[in-house]
Amino acid sequence: MRIRMTVMAALATLAGSIGLYPLFEEHGWFWAGLGAVLAVSGGGLLSRRLRLPAPFNLLFGLLALLLYLNLVYAADTAWLAVIPSPESIGRLADLNDAGWQAANRYAAPVPLLPGISMMAAAGVGLVAVLVDLLAVRLRRTAPAGLPLLAMYSVPAAVREDGVSWLAFGVGALGFLGLLMADARERLGGWGRTVTTRRRQREVPMAGAGFRPEDTATSLDAAALAASGRRIAAVAVAVAVLVPAAVPGLHPRGVLGLGGGEGGGTQTVTTPDPLVSLKRELTRLDDSVVLTYRTDDRQAPDYLRLYALDRFDGDRWTYSPLKSSSRDRLTGDDLPPPPGLTVADTREVTTTVEVRPEVKNMTFLPVPYAPSSVSIKGDWRVHDQSLMVYSLRDSAGGRSYTVESLRAEPTSGQLAAGGDYPADVVSHYTAVPRNIPREIRQLAQQVTDGSGTALSQAVKLQRWFTQTGGFTYDLSAPAPQHGSDLVDFLLHSKRGYCEQYAASMALMARILGIPSRVAMGYTPGSEVRPGEWVVRSRDAHAWPELYFQGSGWVRFEPTPAGAAGQGTADAPGYSLPAISGGGPESDTAPAPESSSQAEDDAAAPTAGPQHRGDTGPEGAAAPEDGEDDGFSATPWLAGGLLVLLLMAVPMALRLYTRRRRWAALTAPPGPEDRPAAGRPPGRPPGAADRSGAPDAAGAAHAAWRELRADALDHGLEWRSSDSPRATARRLGELLELDAAGARALTRVARAEELARYSLSRSPDPPERLRADVRTVREAFAASVGRRTRWRARLLPPSTLAQTRDTFHSATGRVLDVTARLNDLPARLRRK
Repeated sequence: MRIRMTVMAALATLAGSIGLYPLFEEHGWFWAGLGAVLAVSGGGLLSRRLRLPAPFNLLFGLLALLLYLNLVYAADTAWLAVIPSPESIGRLADLNDAGWQAANRYAAPVPLLPGISMMAAAGVGLVAVLVDLLAVRLRRTAPAGLPLLAMYSVPAAVREDGVSWLAFGVGALGFLGLLMADARERLGGWGRTVTTRRRQREVPMAGAGFRPEDTATSLDAAALAASGRRIAAVAVAVAVLVPAAVPGLHPRGVLGLGGGEGGGTQTVTTPDPLVSLKRELTRLDDSVVLTYRTDDRQAPDYLRLYALDRFDGDRWTYSPLKSSSRDRLTGDDLPPPPGLTVADTREVTTTVEVRPEVKNMTFLPVPYAPSSVSIKGDWRVHDQSLMVYSLRDSAGGRSYTVESLRAEPTSGQLAAGGDYPADVVSHYTAVPRNIPREIRQLAQQVTDGSGTALSQAVKLQRWFTQTGGFTYDLSAPAPQHGSDLVDFLLHSKRGYCEQYAASMALMARILGIPSRVAMGYTPGSEVRPGEWVVRSRDAHAWPELYFQGSGWVRFEPTPAGAAGQGTADAPGYSLPAISGGGPESDTAPAPESSSQAEDDAAAPTAGPQHRGDTGPEGAAAPEDGEDDGFSATPWLAGGLLVLLLMAVPMALRLYTRRRRWAALTAPPGPEDRPAAGRPPGRPPGAADRSGAPDAAGAAHAAWRELRADALDHGLEWRSSDSPRATARRLGELLELDAAGARALTRVARAEELARYSLSRSPDPPERLRADVRTVREAFAASVGRRTRWRARLLPPSTLAQTRDTFHSATGRVLDVTARLNDLPARLRRK
């Protein structure tokens, strides 16, 4: 039954499952996984108690897991609360579907809903089934580490910060414990430790004289076990410490305990901001994120976290931020906001207090545009976007004061803005070349008749909020690909602020208007005069468009109020002005600029803000470095790498064969001397002094090659048989023709003479080599095509040779370790 190994396999699985902790908000998933592991272990024990074949071990484990899931999650619809019924199976399927939808809806860490809890228990249980099958039933403990490693790959793929070093260390120790238990059990299968009588020594007697006493020695098992534990501890320490110490892998330094200092630059990385946005909007508890006080006489402006300036064809993100010590906040004024030179501004002071429960907020929510920030810790600013961030600190539990310049541009100032700077145009109007033509045509159609960038932006915003037929829906999946935005704009027209902001910013770039997507929080709710509360439901994304003289200004395409984002509001300059002709005459928010807009539309100009008849291809510059979509280079490189890896066993087999025969024709060395047979000190197969190959070495080489060929073609090779018996058995098995039988007999006779006689084989090495080739062809003709290809591409003899080499190296390491452990005792005896 292997009870000890069953327990160790269960403990190793539980230790490995600890690495899943970043995926869940609560800890109940671990106890659900614990029950699944116990059920699987019980099923495996029952299978082994009944002495059933290995496939039944897998079947019993899966059945036990099903019974456990049925009992915990569908007991009310099961027979006798345990036995699965069609209704209970349907209930589990419904929970699985609900869990899958919730996993796609929420960003990690996800709330522990029943469906997600069941999926976690089932996943851990499946890993336990594989570990129990491999390590306990099949006695293949090393491959059992693969399913354990798979549990670490999930958080590593979902979360950028991956798994902490402590969780990794616990899982590694669990796997090492499983390996040690297997090794102890294998060693114990040989019986008790044998003691050997080695010498006698004289000991004084109570009276006079001495008497002899036997001393017995035994293998120092305790010392070997201690050495194994030391090696395991060192291996885990190296696996944890070395990656943490590699420059660039951890921006917070070794184990997250520092780093980031000095004059060098570092790349700032955070989890996907838009994924975090989805999680905040769908939180069930709607917790308080922060409170703030402001002296703004009007409604406060939005609190911005991120400015996403790059669209890669699928999603919006920000360009890599290169941070250095020069970017650190020192109490001085921040860099001036780009482009804000003409619009009226007023100073606003905001004091923010972030709740301690907020975790991993490494970017500060601040009103745009901040002119100074007072906060403790290592906080820095990005010059171009004015994002405030930290490499090591979190805003949770901190309070800080922000002085900002709030721009109040008029519609006339926005409409009359000058030409865009070249660097702004090249960076903030770049779109991939593979944007569908339907989206480009849609942007032109929605803004048809507009003469200025402002009128185009106003029409875009009005189309999203009023005339486009869009519906605010938090249940819509987050866009992951460019086709999702196409579906949002042309078909479903259902989504939340991410889809609205991303789509308007993209369409603005198509029209040639510099744009980016901002993410942060709306002003929240006022609880008393001058004091506001921001909750998780106030998380928001909005587009920012650039106008020369006014800089980056906010637009609001997301519906507000009860049917949309509750606390969102559109700025006055973005609302269409209604002329006396009624709603159909809406053009721009600045009536005084209408005639000028007509002239601008009729006369082509070079200014970026004057649109006229400029098409999408001329307005939007393709982003540098973007390709046309699919790139075959990574696939070709990956395919070439796979082919090279597959060719390694075949190349090693050919190298071994060539090396084995090449030794027979090696040039004679000065140390060779004639003697009967093979001189001592010269390896088998080496040439003698006269240059003639050693007959015994040639026979051994031919016999080894014959054995390798037999193993490669799946033929049984019995090491206990003599060469003559082996040749007779293979000849009967393969039904060789006369030529093949003679070749096999000559090789066996040469090996027999080399082993048991001092006389030389009458057959020269060239004949033996040809005979081996003849027998190899007979082997290939006797097996199927699949076995022949396996013998060529994945020869089993190479794998066996590699395994033997590894075992030999392991034995040498253990021998050296034992000698080192015995060294202090030897020194004491001396």
